Amino acid sequence: MEEFDKDPSNWIFGIFYFNKKDKRIFPPKRLSLLGWTINFANPFSIMTFVAIILLMILFSNY
Repeated sequence: MEEFDKDPSNWIFGIFYFNKKDKRIFPPKRLSLLGWTINFANPFSIMTFVAIILLMILFSNY
């Protein structure tokens, strides 16, 4: 899977990870010390990201 992370063609503008072949929801960032990112080619990862944001908004109102 590391070959996906290192391939520059999988990164849009160098910051958005987009790879339909990679099934991971949260692949590591280009610099793995910085954490993980979202695979914008995977619909489940986008739904997971939106759900996390909605939960944060919902619980921030309390």
